[in-house]
Amino acid sequence: MRVVALITCLVLPVAASGEEVVLGLSQDQVAITTNFDGSEILVFGAVKREAPIPEDGLDVVVAIAGPSKPVVVRRKERRFGIWANTESVTFDAAPSYYTVVTTGPLSEVLSNVEDLRHRVSIPLAIRSVGAAEGDVDVQAFIDAVIRIGEDSGAYSTQEGAVTLDQDTLFRTSINLPANLTEGDYATRIFLTRNGDVVSKFETMITVRKAGLERWLFTLSREQPFWYGLMSLAIAIGAGWLASAAFRVLRRG
Repeated sequence: MRVVALITCLVLPVAASGEEVVLGLSQDQVAITTNFDGSEILVFGAVKREAPIPEDGLDVVVAIAGPSKPVVVRRKERRFGIWANTESVTFDAAPSYYTVVTTGPLSEVLSNVEDLRHRVSIPLAIRSVGAAEGDVDVQAFIDAVIRIGEDSGAYSTQEGAVTLDQDTLFRTSINLPANLTEGDYATRIFLTRNGDVVSKFETMITVRKAGLERWLFTLSREQPFWYGLMSLAIAIGAGWLASAAFRVLRRG
């Protein structure tokens, strides 16, 4: 399934820099169906100016973040021959999905100050204020969250994946995995020069279940009793069919 984001019409004015991101979405919703196997978002746009292009080169950073929720990370150690939880850190919020794509190395296209201000890089997207108690290495737990996210395809940083032509036209494609969480996906586009943000655009991509997936989800939330009975009936039916098939195979 493919969803194409066309950057065409919506404008965010930035008077101070004289440069604006021109951005639009041809489709702002992703439908999760029973055969959903991920989506590819094609993002492209332009920079609107009322003055000549500055001599300093322009860069583009695109960041997409899925719904955030609190996350508890536990460390296990072997004690007395068994594995046991020894330390834990609770993060205020960690995005279910997060990807950053840029025209070049992130450390070069975005300064540390701007990264702190806009929380663009993956470690800064994970809020850990008041996360730990006692003498705990919080950074090690943040690294664990990022490593797990990268291994599952939920987190990624793609440096050099945005193509920028003549400091005016930019384009990139972003793959969304099949295991998307339902909700609103905050999409931010930054124009940077010498590491400083000169323009910013924000929009949302909505991810919702559709068809049978949506019906089952709604039924489980609004009518849990009937959903439980239906699940029980399906389980009994599946068990009976498996048993019948096994008896036929034995007789054969």
